[in-house]
Amino acid sequence: MNSEYISTTKGKMKLETVAREIIDYIQTNPDDEYQLIIGTDSEGNGKVEFVTAIVIYRKGAGGRFFWKKIQKDKIQALRQKIFEEVLISIENAENLIPELNKYWQKEDLKSTLEIHIDAGENGPTKELIKEVTGMVLGMGYNPKTKPEAYGASMVADRFL
Repeated sequence: MNSEYISTTKGKMKLETVAREIIDYIQTNPDDEYQLIIGTDSEGNGKVEFVTAIVIYRKGAGGRFFWKKIQKDKIQALRQKIFEEVLISIENAENLIPELNKYWQKEDLKSTLEIHIDAGENGPTKELIKEVTGMVLGMGYNPKTKPEAYGASMVADRFL
């Protein structure tokens, strides 16, 4: 998996640096409320591009995000694309949490991290919602679907 993320202001960085940037951002206003979000979106058929966004949102005051793009072949069905998006988001979360824990000891970090799923009640993905949210919950994360899944449907989508 590609290990470099992109910050629109600071360029390419490794996951360790992303974690440090997130912690630094939180420490500038530690009493504020934050949401940590990971979402993945994709486009293509056969050869598919996936963009994953890591977002730290300071409620009511904006945020920071980091993204990366990977490609996978032989993905044809919408179901397969949605499941792959969710798996990529979970994998990124599983890699990010240990890095964050080096600097920020938060007991409920995993359960408060939101995995944003590019599926919603309107459209062809509605049949998949129960399965993919169950997968995210089973891994210990908090799933969000459209229209609340802006980490996937707006931030990640922007870089496809």
